Parts: sequence; structure tokens; C-alpha cells
Amino acid sequence: MSDSVVDLRPVKPAPSPASMEKPSVDFSYVGIDAILEQMRRKAMKQGFELNIMVVGQSGLGKSTLMNTLFKSKVSRRTGLGSADERIPKTVEIKSISHEIEEKGVRMKLTVIDTPGFGDHINNENCWQPIMRFINEQYEQYLQEEININRKTRIPDSRVHCCIYFIPPTGHSLRPLDVEFMRRLSKVVNIVPVIAKADTLTLEERDFFKNKIREELQANDIDVYPQKEFDEDAEDRAINERIRGMVPFAVVGSDQECQVNGRRLLGRKTKWGTIEVENIAHCEFAYLRDLLIRSHMQNIKDITSSIHYEGYRVRRLNECNAQTNGFDEQDVTSHEL
Repeated sequence: MSDSVVDLRPVKPAPSPASMEKPSVDFSYVGIDAILEQMRRKAMKQGFELNIMVVGQSGLGKSTLMNTLFKSKVSRRTGLGSADERIPKTVEIKSISHEIEEKGVRMKLTVIDTPGFGDHINNENCWQPIMRFINEQYEQYLQEEININRKTRIPDSRVHCCIYFIPPTGHSLRPLDVEFMRRLSKVVNIVPVIAKADTLTLEERDFFKNKIREELQANDIDVYPQKEFDEDAEDRAINERIRGMVPFAVVGSDQECQVNGRRLLGRKTKWGTIEVENIAHCEFAYLRDLLIRSHMQNIKDITSSIHYEGYRVRRLNECNAQTNGFDEQDVTSHEL
């Protein structure tokens, strides 16, 4: 008798014709949302540019604050050498550019310092070199833009934001502060900050901030974010909260400290450690979020569409007026 093997495994049913069909396709999908990924890839290849100007008298911690913002040595201290070398005879403009990369995102950061501003007995018209520099960057961009064979991507050296450092007097703005912000707010985004805010008590700080806001309003000074550029109700609500904190009371430090086993940026004093990123100690975190994490692109957009556009219109009108003047002279001379 031959042995026979019985297969006890369950017999799989034959697949039905319906199950052999291809997965259903959403014929209503076009793929418009893929534009976001395309824009992201292009932006990652090109990288980003950000140009920040810092203005304030010597000793207010401008370089330290910039190094703290970007956690890199992006700005150098100018208080070196003898007293005569430390204070320039006139306001100078010094630019330092760096390539910064974080999680694959590349950015060319340019920090523009203004040593000599507000350091003299007579500070009359000390804002003029700064105003001239800002307009020169607009002019340089304009000339590249109107070239017949212009570059595919014009290098952007325009000043996107000016951080103005207010001394922590605790009383009121100086006439120099008022005049500078009144003039420069028309050509650049200004973000005022109270420097070295750890020298003020909490009561002094709140009083000083309220006083500054009153003086800005009384002198018709629009600092960033400006009310007229709020695009919708959501932007208005966010920007109103920011306007309620301006000027930011900040403390800068590029030195690491250890507090309760944690490493953080701060300043050690005999009374304790001032934690730079602790909102209970200062408003550095709010300033960083505004400049980098939430409003960087908006700052650049306003520079391009408002401040630069205003300069471009003025310059083209001047050129047209000169051209028309020459034409009228030619017609008059021909008639004579």
C-alpha cells in the first residue's frame, strides 16, 4: 500500500476579479499643493540673506547681543585700543558677513555696526552717515535692477532691520534717540531695545517702557511692526501683542553658565545668575523670536515692498524730471 500525504492547510480561495483591480485613484487631485515642496527645494538651494544694522553708543552691548542672537561670533567688539582709537571722529559703518547653516538651511548674515554714533559731545546730524549708507544700498540694488542685462539673482545688501539701542537711564528718551528714530523709521524697519536691562529694577523697567511708548506715539514714530502693514485680523492680533512689548528690555551674554545642572547663556552676579533666555529675567527671547523665528520674512518683505519701493519711486521721478527739463531746454533752444 502506498503512503499518501494529506495536505491539511486551508485552501485559499481564488482571488475574485474585483480584488485584482488596481487601487482606486483620486481623479479630482491635481497636485497644486506640490508647489510648496518645489518652493522649499528652491529656497534651500539658494539660501537666505539677512542684513541687520545695530545702532547705539559705545558700551551698550551691541556686539554681545548679536552674538547671543545667533549663538555665533558674528560681531566683533569695537572697544579695543586707546581711548582715541575707540571713539572715531565721525560715525563709521562696518559690515561683517557670515555664512550660517542650521539643519541644512543656509543663510548669509551681514551685521552692520556704526561705531562712533552718540559718543561725542556734539552729536548733531550724526544720523546722516547712517541714512546715507542705507540709501546707498537701495541705489546699488536699483542700478542692478534697471540694467539691461541684469543678474538672475541680484545680491541684496539692503538693510532689512535696524536694532536701536536705548541707554537704560530709566527716565525718558534723549533728543538724539527721538530724532534718529523719527528720521530713520521712514527708510528702514526699526526695532528699539533697552540695552543692559538688568541694571533696572522691574518697576523702573516697566515705567521706562511705558514712557518710551508714549514718546514714540507723541513724536509720530512708527517702529516695527507698523500698524498700517497688518495684512489681516490674525496678523493684527499677533502684532498688537508685540507692539505692547516694544521696546524690548534685553540682556545679552555669549558666555555659558551652569545653573542647577543646566548649561545656559547668562551673566553671573554676586546675587545670582541672569538667564538670557528666561522671560522672567529679560525679554531677549521675545526679540529673538521676532527677528528670526516669526517675522524674518515679513521684515524682508516690508523692506522690499515699502522702504525700497518708496526710494525707487523717488529716484525714478527725479530722473524723469531731469529728462523733461533737458527736453524743454532743447525745444527752447531750437525755437530760438
